[in-house]
Amino acid sequence: MSKPLPTADGVTTQAKRGVSFKFDLQSFTLIIALVLIAVIFTAFTGGEFLSSRNISNLFTQMSIIAVLAIGMTLIIVAGHIDLSVGSLVGLTGGIAAILQVWHGWSTFSVIIAAIAIGMLFGLWQGWWVAYRAVPAFIVTLGGMLVFRGILIGLSKGQTVSPMNDGFKQIGNSYFPYIPGYILAVVSIGILVFWTLNNRKKRKQMGLIIPTATMDYGKIGLYSFFILLITYMLNRYLGIPVPILIVVFLAGIFIFVSNKTAFGRSIYALGGNPEAAALSGINIKRNTLWVFILMGGLAGVAGVLLTSRLNAATVSAGTNYELDAIAACVIGGTSLVGGRGKIIGALIGALIMASIDNGMSMMNIEAFWQYIVKGMILIFAVWIDIASKK
Repeated sequence: MSKPLPTADGVTTQAKRGVSFKFDLQSFTLIIALVLIAVIFTAFTGGEFLSSRNISNLFTQMSIIAVLAIGMTLIIVAGHIDLSVGSLVGLTGGIAAILQVWHGWSTFSVIIAAIAIGMLFGLWQGWWVAYRAVPAFIVTLGGMLVFRGILIGLSKGQTVSPMNDGFKQIGNSYFPYIPGYILAVVSIGILVFWTLNNRKKRKQMGLIIPTATMDYGKIGLYSFFILLITYMLNRYLGIPVPILIVVFLAGIFIFVSNKTAFGRSIYALGGNPEAAALSGINIKRNTLWVFILMGGLAGVAGVLLTSRLNAATVSAGTNYELDAIAACVIGGTSLVGGRGKIIGALIGALIMASIDNGMSMMNIEAFWQYIVKGMILIFAVWIDIASKK
């Protein structure tokens, strides 16, 4: 019987298959944790936690943090941090409200303006980090104060409302039942095509192919959850539009991070900056673009928040940066850079939102919610450090 041949790095094929299988088990840990959270809160709320209405509200609540977590994943993977996104969410949402309520701009115009302004401020911060070598922690900490001050100055400390009906629909409308099921089936079809195409490419390139049981098992599990969630949401009012926006953005950024040179360079940059530079990766330009994208996503989150509340306030977005960072860390993103997945960050955002939602339904006082979330964050970072050791 022949022995497995070692690869270029001296690891046998069987060993690599074992590592791949172990990694996949770790990725399912988040889902298991989410299921346990749902079971616990369902038991303590008499089943109300898993009611269609509450699940719909839960997805709507998590959408803003989920959008921020998508961009924050890239920021942290690149080896940086952004403490300003909460203030930038408040500023972009406030500018959108001011332009529409005080100056009569159309919904489409204010959405474009909010995203463009977010990207502009992201460019400004990225320039300081990439081309002036100021630590991102300091730049974004300053940005947090600057953006909040600009918002207070522009709004004169007032609450700006109400928004137009078209703008309110962005954060408060639902996708119809039948189109919702069609969208779920299309999503499953894309998942199957993606998996089959990926297996084909890996075979052509002579790379290790995960077992069919593993790949098709994933498809079956993901398809079950997609159909189950669609069914539960359709029992209420349909699929919330904000969560569809999150799914759309997540699909784009997952493709960018996994299938483009820019995405792979971000992981290389965070994993080993010196090696990335020697490989010809333009570190400054890629760092700049990461902050620009984060600014644009903050603009999207600002629009969602203002639409959902039908108003812009000077305190909007407060502490959102902490929730976004916590979602990324809980989802497996390493704070030292080089490792992290957008899917994990989205599940982390859902876990954070579930804890908030469940504890609120149990009428637990607010200070306990802060304590629990803080302890979860510390525990998640400890797991990351322990796994490396």
